[in-house]
Amino acid sequence: MSKEEASAKGYQKFDIILVTGDAYIDHPSFGVAVIGRSLEHAGFHVGIIAQPEWKNAEAFRKLGKPRLFFGVTAGNMDSMVSHYTPSQKKRHNDSYTPGGASGLRPDMATIVYANRCKEAFPDVPIVLGGIEASLRRFSHYDYWKDKVKPSILLDSKADILVYGNGEKQAIEIARRLSLGENIKNIQDIPGTVVKVKNVPAQAIMLPSHLHVSEDKAKYSEMFRILTFSNDNMVAQPVEHWYILQNQRCVYTQQDLDLVYSLPYQRIPHFSYIQPIPALATVRHSVQTHRGCFGGCSFCAIYFHEGKRVISRSEETILQEIQSITQCKGFGGTIDNVGGPTANMYGMDCKIGWCSSRPSCLFPQICKNLIITHKAWLELLQKIRSMGSVKNVFVESGIRHDLFLADKPQYLEEFCKHYISGQLKTAPEHCSNRVLHYMRKPPYSLHKEFQKRYAEIAKKIGKKQYLVPYFMSSHPGCDTQDMISLAQEIKSLGHFVEQVQDFTPTPMTLASCMYYTGHDPLTKEEVPVARTLQQKKCQRAFLQSQDPKNYDILCKALNDASRQDLIGKGPKCLIPEKKPGTGSPHAFSKKRKR
Repeated sequence: MSKEEASAKGYQKFDIILVTGDAYIDHPSFGVAVIGRSLEHAGFHVGIIAQPEWKNAEAFRKLGKPRLFFGVTAGNMDSMVSHYTPSQKKRHNDSYTPGGASGLRPDMATIVYANRCKEAFPDVPIVLGGIEASLRRFSHYDYWKDKVKPSILLDSKADILVYGNGEKQAIEIARRLSLGENIKNIQDIPGTVVKVKNVPAQAIMLPSHLHVSEDKAKYSEMFRILTFSNDNMVAQPVEHWYILQNQRCVYTQQDLDLVYSLPYQRIPHFSYIQPIPALATVRHSVQTHRGCFGGCSFCAIYFHEGKRVISRSEETILQEIQSITQCKGFGGTIDNVGGPTANMYGMDCKIGWCSSRPSCLFPQICKNLIITHKAWLELLQKIRSMGSVKNVFVESGIRHDLFLADKPQYLEEFCKHYISGQLKTAPEHCSNRVLHYMRKPPYSLHKEFQKRYAEIAKKIGKKQYLVPYFMSSHPGCDTQDMISLAQEIKSLGHFVEQVQDFTPTPMTLASCMYYTGHDPLTKEEVPVARTLQQKKCQRAFLQSQDPKNYDILCKALNDASRQDLIGKGPKCLIPEKKPGTGSPHAFSKKRKR
């Protein structure tokens, strides 16, 4: 991160400089560390510019001119999600910044950083990566601007965009540039997106940006094509160019084993004085796999990493655990052994992960999916038996429907040893109509899981709690659905502390529904909570016990003719009198006696 560090390593000049919106942490849970270590392992000299001052180009010159390219990313999260709540209010903290301070990265950081790199050194190639760029590789709906924007390649003026897992692509770009190839001629690397004048005949063509930005039906058509061509070569006309996505880069177990065996120090850069909050939850954790075949409509993993689950070998995971036990401050507990969905480790497809359906679990579990928790639980048992490990927990979310589809003893073994007191599940809603739009299993499956979980907890003599996550404002959800959900939450005896309110992030099925008002895959019309007031109302139902939500809930229940839910009855959601006032609320006077 400085010329002095470069001199200490014997570097006279950097081959590649990576620019990131996150503070730098040399840990395999942070993208820039993984890409940087991978490039270094391949023989390249890598510099890092973390959270630079972006008002001018000076900070982008501090490490000098890179020999090959600038690699630019907003960081582990989309900068707009980092900055704004689902209600578009400014957040007051940033977990990827020292001290959790906000304001150390710009909105749309990828574009801003790329433009500053170009200003600093106009002739140096720019390569984009990370989730912010990956999900904006084609025309996309921008929730914060409320408009359809073109590929981020245009506004950033970058040369290449890397989507999904990026280690192999970054190394190949560096290798070809180091051999003297012009960046303009590097157009065929799998897992990359480029701007070209002509496209190969085999490319699947999307409607043009002009058409999808003016016609919502065309936008739905574009999304439908992308959904079933996610891993293929795809092109989209924009202005006088084509945005060309090369086929997805295939990663193997050997690739992941190498990436996670590199010499990470697992600590922040020594220049930081304050702690970085994002590190606390992953410091003593291990990622076992990448990819997710759940295909939830509000999740971006399908379009970013793909649904193919790539599991690391047991050997390299155990080696990483051993290295963690030797870290300063390790107290004997491995906080998490998981991935995007923890209990997908070791699962596979009989026919090689076909692209004919985005989810292997919806509407029913695919017959070609190989469901087994055996390898995962054997791995956890081996970690638990290591002498320096006292506890092994799984804090990542799990798919309850996968446990129900497997042998009952696996869930019992999991509950007996690997839950720290509470287990996170994500039923998301109790309305099967809403769950259909979410591409989630029916709520009855979660009720069955809940019953089995309680029986196991009683059998093994442990107080273990189930923490279900619910979501408001998802496309397809209306006031009646939220009333049902509020009643279900009350019946469970829960008070929801952290509200999960839907945010239309780029390149998700749910965001397409939000923007167009239709499901692009079925073409059916979808009701949408579009205004901030509608979203606020739905969110309030998740916390109906909170006095601050009384006014909005009282009005919503009266508007829905559900005065029966106002009062003292066991099924009532709010009292007749507003808390702290001692008198009936104006709306509650309409209540039917």
